[in-house]
Amino acid sequence: MRNFKRLALVVAALLVASAVILFVLENTQPVALFFLGWSTPQLPISVFVLLALLAGMMLGPLLAWFVSARRRLK
Repeated sequence: MRNFKRLALVVAALLVASAVILFVLENTQPVALFFLGWSTPQLPISVFVLLALLAGMMLGPLLAWFVSARRRLK
């Protein structure tokens, strides 16, 4: 059973990695973003989407930890 879980995790990780690679290869059109007077250099659209994904993956758990820490203090 333990080996099956490990195998399932490896297969899931490979599927996610292949989906990310396919996404990057399919979205190579260069774009520049403008926000409140700031502009970015022209990069492939997949770079901006992956950066947003990574920022969300870091901020989500951080905010959840912050909320749970505040609840423990009350």
